[in-house]
Amino acid sequence: MIPDKFLPTSKADLDKRGWSELDIIIVTGDAYVDHPSYAAAIIGRVLESEGFKVGIIAQPEWKSADDFKRLGRPKLFFGVTAGNLDSMVANYTANKMPRSSDDYSPGGKPGLRPDRASIIYCNKIREAFPGVSIVLGGIEASLRRLAHYDYWSDKVRRSILLDAKADMLVYGMGEKQIFEIARRLRCGEELKAIDNVRGTVIARNDITTLKDFVEIPSFEEVLAGKEKFSEAFRAFYAEADPVRGKTIVQRHEKRFVVQLPPAKPLSTDEMDRIYLLNYACAWHPGYSKAGGVPGFETVRNSIISHRGCSGGCSFCTLCLHQGRIIQSRSEDSIVEEAKRLVKRRDFGGTITDIGGPTANLYRAECPSWEKSGACRNKKCLVPEKCKDLKLGYGPTLRLWKRLKGIPGVKHVFVGSGVRYDLLVDKDADEYLRALCSERVSGQLKVAPEHCDYKVLELMNKPSFKVYEKFVEKFSRINKSLNKKQFLVSYFLSAHPGADLEGALELALYLAKNKISPEQIQDYIPLPMTFSAAIYYTGKDPFTGREIYVARNPRERKLQRALIQSKQPGNKRYVLEALKKLNKLYLARKLLS
Repeated sequence: MIPDKFLPTSKADLDKRGWSELDIIIVTGDAYVDHPSYAAAIIGRVLESEGFKVGIIAQPEWKSADDFKRLGRPKLFFGVTAGNLDSMVANYTANKMPRSSDDYSPGGKPGLRPDRASIIYCNKIREAFPGVSIVLGGIEASLRRLAHYDYWSDKVRRSILLDAKADMLVYGMGEKQIFEIARRLRCGEELKAIDNVRGTVIARNDITTLKDFVEIPSFEEVLAGKEKFSEAFRAFYAEADPVRGKTIVQRHEKRFVVQLPPAKPLSTDEMDRIYLLNYACAWHPGYSKAGGVPGFETVRNSIISHRGCSGGCSFCTLCLHQGRIIQSRSEDSIVEEAKRLVKRRDFGGTITDIGGPTANLYRAECPSWEKSGACRNKKCLVPEKCKDLKLGYGPTLRLWKRLKGIPGVKHVFVGSGVRYDLLVDKDADEYLRALCSERVSGQLKVAPEHCDYKVLELMNKPSFKVYEKFVEKFSRINKSLNKKQFLVSYFLSAHPGADLEGALELALYLAKNKISPEQIQDYIPLPMTFSAAIYYTGKDPFTGREIYVARNPRERKLQRALIQSKQPGNKRYVLEALKKLNKLYLARKLLS
């Protein structure tokens, strides 16, 4: 018998509770892990806390509609998500090869979610229950809510709302939207008639009653011309703010896809409530025979402190999904979660991470966020930190001290990445020293990404000189502490603007400093990001400047090989790249 601490996943679970039907059924492409790092669990628990009866269908067998029937027809709606990753990212590498494992599946087994899972799941639900209401959400839906470039098919696709045939799409993190939708349906409203929930996308045949909106080039226009694609991107990007953003309309043939303004950021009280709901903090017991869910191990003993990232990296989806405005939990809430963690039998005394998308942005604040949102024509961190952005280093140091003082807590580490450019100034000295002294478990994650200034500019990343300054400071502080700790530096190959010359420049820097990087990622153009717009059009969508893009798989391979020149098996590719550059004389420097 499955313990009550999990949401129901079978008819037997419903019978145990004495329920004949559910209000809402969530279908997810991930295994069911009841932890706040998993979106389906958060949405399920938020709805449960408001009195709704919620069930979970995780990784259903999609080749027929039978598995979608296991919990019956929901009274209100099906909620559908592809999971914590876009299903194409989960299933394929940057070189479009099938992945050998899936960390969000039992035992890491690949192939348990279909390609374009959101579309498949919605269509199978329609087959199982004609006329049932469907709300589509999750990262896959967020990144494909309007017409977008799809790397895996190498073409522009229309809004996923239309392809999935869902009634409504929720973009962003979704708690506010999903509760409002559920509440209004419970009060008798029809889902297809709801047209004013922020953070949602709907499809309409007529927009004559719509007011104060921005109409962007249609799907047919962006499909036919890259200039129109860039125009649509500029307009979309300009309105992606929860305070000043307007409704966006995009025609798709005879229908209109309407994106309502983003949902308002969560308050501290709302964040606290969500993260202290009754999570089991475990994978569903049904997965134990398969060895559990690998992805859960990285978050099992971690605590999320905040959401959002002000960095705005061009290739990253965080700004599109969580936004630029930082939303932080209170210290008391985090301490309470840590106390709960200590009571768990599987806790060994080490909190592996206190963080979020960027660990050192906890409690960051800007006076303009509440009144006017994130600045339209100004970046928070590039070329340097805006003077109006106030960092929460004081509260963070106090929080660390409180957590370490909890009986049963032996260590408190920061396992998520930090923005190194925020740590080079003198006002970060106390924070960085405390971080190095007690909060680094031997390795600290940072992401310089590249060293070529023109590539870093396109990435919206700081100058490489800032990274070098940080490396020196990190080394100096650890030496004064008599500690031997290391930086895990992430680099990204073949980003728009990057060519073989740039890859060679980075390779020579790494060789000179005797660094053999393991953390190399091949660039993937994620839908609706700034970098993907450049990748598709070959131009900066704001300036029209032509940008070099490495699209050929062979060149992408050569760029990565140069950056990882010391790795076994890369020698012939390094030599091939050097020959193309007429710089074979550098072979000894890179390969020896």
